[in-house]
Amino acid sequence: MDEIIVLSSWGDRFWAWLIDVLLICLIWYKIIIVLEVGVFTISGILLLSSLLFIYWTSLEGYRGQSVGKMFLKIAVTGPYGEQIRFRDAAAESFGKAFLLPVDVLMSLILFQKSRQRLFNKISNTIVINRTEIE
Repeated sequence: MDEIIVLSSWGDRFWAWLIDVLLICLIWYKIIIVLEVGVFTISGILLLSSLLFIYWTSLEGYRGQSVGKMFLKIAVTGPYGEQIRFRDAAAESFGKAFLLPVDVLMSLILFQKSRQRLFNKISNTIVINRTEIE
């Protein structure tokens, strides 16, 4: 089987992101209750961002897909569809976890046609649909 590289739509990427955030928010909520940290405090927000960073770096570095991406059948790869390294996953995930508004705004201004976020460009990664032909 040959794999065709088709860039994922912004819509699929958004829904995958939302699934991931909701999943991690369930875990985060349990942790902030135990630690007695406020939801809208700097500590609470940094905890959520850190959990998201670890989650995305781990799953996308290991298999190229978070749970949300698995549901939407999309994946993070190198520019030719190859597996990414953990350092690439960490660079790509940093933008989503800590700087999402800046990452998305710069992406819409500079990279709309290539459908890459700023931190995808920095990490030399793309998000693709998993389409296989026989």
